Amino acid sequence: MKSPRLPAAALWLSTGLLLALLYLLPHSASLFARLFPEVERPLYTQDSFASLVLAHLLLVLASSLIAVLGGGAAGLLVSRPAGREFRPLLDSVLAISQALPPVAVLAIAAPLIGFGEWPALIALVLYGLLPVTQATLAGLASVPDSVLEVARGLGMGRWRILWQVELPLAAPVLLAGVRTSVVINIGTAAIASTVGARTLGLPIIVGLSGFNTAYVLQGALLVALLAIVADQLFDWLTSRLSPHVAAQR
Repeated sequence: MKSPRLPAAALWLSTGLLLALLYLLPHSASLFARLFPEVERPLYTQDSFASLVLAHLLLVLASSLIAVLGGGAAGLLVSRPAGREFRPLLDSVLAISQALPPVAVLAIAAPLIGFGEWPALIALVLYGLLPVTQATLAGLASVPDSVLEVARGLGMGRWRILWQVELPLAAPVLLAGVRTSVVINIGTAAIASTVGARTLGLPIIVGLSGFNTAYVLQGALLVALLAIVADQLFDWLTSRLSPHVAAQR
């Protein structure tokens, strides 16, 4: 049985490690010089790591918000009797969006709408839709018919049943889909720097182009820790929203 305090402790630990790394990295030139003596400039200094983390987070938050709203609305629509005929069309659109690599979307979007955050936003939204939509459908389908019958027997309308019965019961599954979408987008956002977006991918791309492994390591460490913090945050949210579910895992 998992203690409810474990998600909070893991969240605090991972957040502390991220903040410590952000503080220590600008002062770690000597360390990376020893680790990579063949590199002339072992510490990435073209941008501050804190500003890159903030820009990375803003891009992920914006794309995830759009993906959650769009994927949740689409899943809700095709789960209702009036929208079930659109389920095959939605499945096809989601399959196409997931089949297109983010690099390909960036390569197509950048010449059309310009370089920067916009093509990155499009790529991340397309890549984040599938987990949210599938989780919405699975969560709503997991609500027992007996519960819905009791709600109807109490005189509740369909919108009231949706907001007060279906969505609360489906919340753990919905949150799992959002969790997957956000964590995937944190890693995927790093490649957005190939089209001029300011993300933690900048030191990675500069390092790869200049054969500077130290830069690649610095960017990768921050991306990995950021993904871990986000994952632990959703773990904590799940334990808070559904403590009985978290205790049974």
